[in-house]
Amino acid sequence: MSGAGYSPEEQRKRKLASDCLKRATEALAKGNWDYAVEMFMTAVKMVPDNLMYRQSLRGSERKKYKDNKTGASMAFLKLSSLRSRIKKARSAKNWVDMDLAAEEALAINPWDGQFNADLGEATRERGFLEIASFAYEQATGPDGAPTNKDFLIALAEVYEMRKNFTAAISVLDRVMAIDPLNGAVRSKIQSLGADMTIHKAGYDDAKSTHEVREDKQQAIKQGYEESVKGDVKTNKEVLGPGESVEADLQRMVRKEPANVAHYQKLADYYRREGKLEESAKTYKLALDVSGDANIREQMEDVELDMVRRNVNFAKEAAARDPNDEQSRAIVVELANELLSQEIEVFSRRVDRYPNDLKLKHELAKRFMRCKKHDKAIPLLQAASKDVRLEAQVLASLGTCFLAKKQNNLAKRQFEKALEKLNSTESPIPYKECCYYLGRLAEEANDNKSAEQYYSDILAIDYDYKDVAKRLEEIQGGDEESNQIDMDHGEDA
Repeated sequence: MSGAGYSPEEQRKRKLASDCLKRATEALAKGNWDYAVEMFMTAVKMVPDNLMYRQSLRGSERKKYKDNKTGASMAFLKLSSLRSRIKKARSAKNWVDMDLAAEEALAINPWDGQFNADLGEATRERGFLEIASFAYEQATGPDGAPTNKDFLIALAEVYEMRKNFTAAISVLDRVMAIDPLNGAVRSKIQSLGADMTIHKAGYDDAKSTHEVREDKQQAIKQGYEESVKGDVKTNKEVLGPGESVEADLQRMVRKEPANVAHYQKLADYYRREGKLEESAKTYKLALDVSGDANIREQMEDVELDMVRRNVNFAKEAAARDPNDEQSRAIVVELANELLSQEIEVFSRRVDRYPNDLKLKHELAKRFMRCKKHDKAIPLLQAASKDVRLEAQVLASLGTCFLAKKQNNLAKRQFEKALEKLNSTESPIPYKECCYYLGRLAEEANDNKSAEQYYSDILAIDYDYKDVAKRLEEIQGGDEESNQIDMDHGEDA
């Protein structure tokens, strides 16, 4: 080491780090992992921007714990103070101490995703981008937290800072696989594609803002064209006009990349063919070109279809093994995600189309599923003005009032709904109204009315809920009082 360009103090530190490296290497050869870790840690402290020291340290730490993936025994008891120290250092923007604290934590558990991410954040802020990449790669690796979206996005940002656009896009694709409806990440992928084109073409050194803007526009256009060309190649670009609907539509987009109608036709084709990812991607291109809110809604519809498809896949997987608790948990998680996305989408549309009563009804049904009855009630009251929806909406209103223990209001809604329902055309809401009215009658000790409502249900569905048992008890003179079980009733 020549030491050229280094101060005497820096030269001293680098000499010490080099000596520690030699001792650590000797310790590794003898299997003395504790001493190897100590020496590599000292080297890291002396020369914190050396990637090889960090990598060697991590490898030694893992060998020390015999690759057990969990680190030291009772590690969680030893890490509490380090977590507090990292939090304090982050708040104070003391990146040096945060770096050291993260390394000390990793010496206890080198596989911990959060501590690897903490190290990535600290080294990124210190300008050690190679080390930041390494740390975030460990954080998002198979032994860390491979599905943590925040860690993945941070890794992509570091790759972008290093001009490694291909790697950044690849990481963000992983985020999209976890969160298909993340519009911000999807937009970022598109932007990175344009940035990659600019970088490859040598536009980074454009002399003026005007040049940069023109180059960026050209790059985006080129990005659209390359995206479509890539799809064509997968379908054999040798196909001539008229031989493939998809290829023909892609050629139209390639020929006129500013024509929104071509994108829409291609996206519609993909949706009809069940190629939902391609459809959503193409709608996104159309939205970028036009900014049209109608196209955004079409894209949202496809994105919702993608989540619904994932829910169905998860249900099928869970059905194959009813004892697999993880599969059932995934179904619940995806179903909740779908419900959340639907509420978000329908809320925006209700604001945009205030006179669309069907939309209000759809949004109300989603609020009912997550037991937000206060939000559902005004939507249902508005939707009841649509005569086509009135009976079903009144039944839903009754259910909401019942959930809020406003039994008189619930009874009125169920009775009004029942006047407009018949068991042949609307069997489910018909049975639901009869059931709840029967339960309310029981609570009011009006067994004659309850008997009539339950009998009406049994005439068309003898196995409906617990109706047969309740009717038997009433006819047997059992006057047991019952609190209406909304969780039982809402399974209809």
